[in-house]
Amino acid sequence: MSRMPVYLIALVLVIIACSLALLRHARLDIPFFPGQQRSLWLVEARVDFHAEGGEVTVSLDIPDSPPGFRVIMEQAASPGYGFSIIESNGDRRGEWTIRSASGSQTLYYKAQVVAVERSGEDSADPPPPPAGVFWDEPQATAADHLLARALATSSTPESLARELIKLLTAADPGQNAALLLSTHSLVEALDMLLRQAGVPTRLSRGLVLEDARRRQQLVPLIEVYSRERWVLFDPATGSQELPRNLLLWYQGGRGLLDVEGGSRSGVSFSMIEQTVPALELARAQMSPTGFAFFDIQHLPIEEQSMFKMLLLLPVAALVVVFMRILVGLRTSGTFMPILIALAFIQTSLLPGLVSFVAIVALGLLIRAYLSRLNLLLVARIAVLVVVVVFIICFFSVLGYRIGLNTGMTITFFPMIIIAWTIERMSILWEEEGYREVLIQGGGSLIVAVFAYALMKWPLINHLSFNFPELNLIPLALILLVGQYGGYRLTELWRFRAFENHAP
Repeated sequence: MSRMPVYLIALVLVIIACSLALLRHARLDIPFFPGQQRSLWLVEARVDFHAEGGEVTVSLDIPDSPPGFRVIMEQAASPGYGFSIIESNGDRRGEWTIRSASGSQTLYYKAQVVAVERSGEDSADPPPPPAGVFWDEPQATAADHLLARALATSSTPESLARELIKLLTAADPGQNAALLLSTHSLVEALDMLLRQAGVPTRLSRGLVLEDARRRQQLVPLIEVYSRERWVLFDPATGSQELPRNLLLWYQGGRGLLDVEGGSRSGVSFSMIEQTVPALELARAQMSPTGFAFFDIQHLPIEEQSMFKMLLLLPVAALVVVFMRILVGLRTSGTFMPILIALAFIQTSLLPGLVSFVAIVALGLLIRAYLSRLNLLLVARIAVLVVVVVFIICFFSVLGYRIGLNTGMTITFFPMIIIAWTIERMSILWEEEGYREVLIQGGGSLIVAVFAYALMKWPLINHLSFNFPELNLIPLALILLVGQYGGYRLTELWRFRAFENHAP
């Protein structure tokens, strides 16, 4: 029979597993390797003002989805004030309110932001025509001269903005530029010149992120509408590239800070860089919608613990298949080594080995005595189950008395499976002798140790739980190994004498 269907099924399983894992990594930002760290910024806005004794309403513009960053947590520290986040027409503001306040007031808004890959520029709806610009007579003449020079060497709104920035920031700006800058800031003069030329603009402000900085102010920026998108400019340098450490906080709209019922208001910013595990950060950003709807990490903790153990079974099954089909080890059944490996995870390796060997050895001795009583099979197994319970209780109490907790975890061994294993080994002893019992029992322990080592590998634990679809890869490998019909490694060792005497 052709093996092609098996190969195709295995290939499809691998493709599906890798595709889903890459999609989960891209959508949920779950790292592929355990222990990875991510840096995030804790930004604090401090609002200071003097309350006049009546009702107070404070409104601060806060970021929503700034380019290159994602807000993952925000809160306000404002004793006595009510706080709400209000969204209207794409403008997002934090609003504090109080019935009565007087004297100096301080409010805090904190946000945790993490850097993300910046996507392409989104298209924007055309803004309304720019408002008219009014200059004093000498400044109007100077503005006309500056615009004429800039228009002569530009062809698009972006190039016009660049040329104006060059004229206003030159080492020797000339009389026209100096006249405008004498009564207007650089960003205000640039904004008014562009609006006079009919170019829509909006004033923005950004926060330069530097670790452990206090009482910082926002950097003024300007955005120019061109080709159905907003283009950001730094008026001081003329750069259109948004720096990686610049958090765009304010993008036009209402004022940055509005205070009703108070005076002498101001806002300053402090920030600190923090390092957190990438996996915890990804979990904090997850919402139980979209691709994360079927994510295990939204289940209760008890069920998560159960799945974390169950999702290791495909790896253990792959080890069993590999050791039996390719290596040629004989084991006591197929599933028994997997159960032993799971028990080793609970008890640790050495105590688990000692406990398993002790329980099975005592069980075989008792089974040898039961065989003399000529009991039926069902009765013998039932007696063994009861005996195994007493043996486990004995080890539990003994471990507790001598200060070891290993005995308390022996109960993770499936009692029915152990009883049945003892029964099978005793029958095997009677039919094949003690040598076959040692071979199959030893093979089961060897396979369990290899499975335990692989299941305890942090990378396997991380991938199997956080990317459960990758368990399709062991399934594909099991299908491929199941098609193998050649010599096993142990058979090559047995027949080595023939190779030595070959002509």
